[in-house]
Amino acid sequence: MEEKKKDVIRETDADAIRLAKTLVRSARFGALAFNEKGTGVPMISRIGIATDIDGTPVTLISGLSAHTQALEADARCALLVGEPGKGDAMAHPRISLVCRARRIARDTPEHERIARRYLNRNPKAKLYAGLGDFAFFRLEAERASMNGGFGKAYLLDRAELVTENAQNEEFAAREQSAIDHMNEDHRDAIAIYARHFGKAKGDDWVVTGFDAEGMDLASGDQCLRVFFPQPLASAQDLRLVLVEMAKAGRAAEAGQTSPERS
Repeated sequence: MEEKKKDVIRETDADAIRLAKTLVRSARFGALAFNEKGTGVPMISRIGIATDIDGTPVTLISGLSAHTQALEADARCALLVGEPGKGDAMAHPRISLVCRARRIARDTPEHERIARRYLNRNPKAKLYAGLGDFAFFRLEAERASMNGGFGKAYLLDRAELVTENAQNEEFAAREQSAIDHMNEDHRDAIAIYARHFGKAKGDDWVVTGFDAEGMDLASGDQCLRVFFPQPLASAQDLRLVLVEMAKAGRAAEAGQTSPERS
């Protein structure tokens, strides 16, 4: 009797969903696949990215580029994120999202929100964000294929990639004032979040985004995703969870550095 072929796709659990969101939320650039205008031939380009409040990838691209013209003609595309580190590049996690690109109309609240979040993540883009031939696009994820490392393949649907809830609008309205306050007055706490919860090094971290599930941090070219212990029911809960996380991180670091009792 022929042995049944083993399914290489693992069941998508909470850890896989968190890894997928981490890869997307922490990416500053990615490889965009699109169909060349006029020929339909598959092409690839590197683009800068950030995420909207719900976790959808967003990008700022020039109308003169081949990929922008292609997306205007055929919105179907795919985005690969997840950078290799030391050792075997194939052992590091990455995710490919099947998307449809949607151009964001200027002079709308959506454009204002996306531009703000993108420039928080990519401040150098301010040099050209206002030029007439540049436009923001949302890369609306439909599904994804993720390789979480050797033997860790997953398929995810939109609901597992994007956080669509009633709190998004409230967070978007309050987000920038919270970012400015933290970056101006509480850089020490941000460093605690990065070191203790993000397992990162260094003190020179800033907040680039808040949402119901967590925060995005940056230090130079490094980007980091830190999740809250639990998703927040309201933006009004943000201050409390930030205070509690700072306390927990400081206590943990104090315990690690204090001498052992005899």
